[in-house]
Amino acid sequence: MSNGDQFRELIEAYALGALDPEERAALESHLAEGCAECSKALDEARWLVSQLAYLAPDRKPSDMLRSRLMRSVRTLASSARTASPPASVPFWMWGAIAALLLFTAYTSWETYQLKKAIDAANEQAKIAIARRYELEEEFAGVIRTDPRSVKIPMTTGDKSVPNLEAMWHAKLGIVVAGQNVPMPSGERTLQLWLIPKTPGGTPIPSRAVRPDADGKFMLLVADPPGSMDATKALAITEEPVGGSAQPTTKPIWVGAIG
Repeated sequence: MSNGDQFRELIEAYALGALDPEERAALESHLAEGCAECSKALDEARWLVSQLAYLAPDRKPSDMLRSRLMRSVRTLASSARTASPPASVPFWMWGAIAALLLFTAYTSWETYQLKKAIDAANEQAKIAIARRYELEEEFAGVIRTDPRSVKIPMTTGDKSVPNLEAMWHAKLGIVVAGQNVPMPSGERTLQLWLIPKTPGGTPIPSRAVRPDADGKFMLLVADPPGSMDATKALAITEEPVGGSAQPTTKPIWVGAIG
């Protein structure tokens, strides 16, 4: 065994800053004597550690996590001193293993933090959507109970489909509601149209929604695209998801105004 072999196993831990003071002093003394093999191995180990700076994100782990990682690296370095690596494996690779452990643990910590942030955002979105539905229900209730709202029965020629009821308040908007409404096929939706009084006028597209899983249907249009005076009827058709600019199917429900 050459004079440098006894120090070779300390080089990777030295590059990571994981040596005890006594071991560090002994290795530095040996390097000062001009051992070419150990100096070359140290350069390789330092280069490997330097590349980690380009892999890791800018954020830093907590002090607790850093302490745990360093203890793991020291444990690995200690194990490397007591077990001789196979001759076919380059010695600097043991330093790479320690560095990989550090990077993997850090990445797992970052992933965990990201997942927590996504879960929190999703929860806030659910709360916001639920609150929106509550406000729409309250606003629709105001329109439906206001004596100034005009009641518009919306009937259908299909006996298997229940009728709907629309209420139009000149200032607050339109509400169309019903129960036991069949779910549109696939991802299709139910869209409201305003049929103008103008002869040959094009139906004006409005909001599109789907009934809920229990068949409850409630469509609120707080700002109708046309006035009640200029509209002769309301109609609802089944359209592709997101709605259409022009009707693509025959109306399922129609309600005449006045």
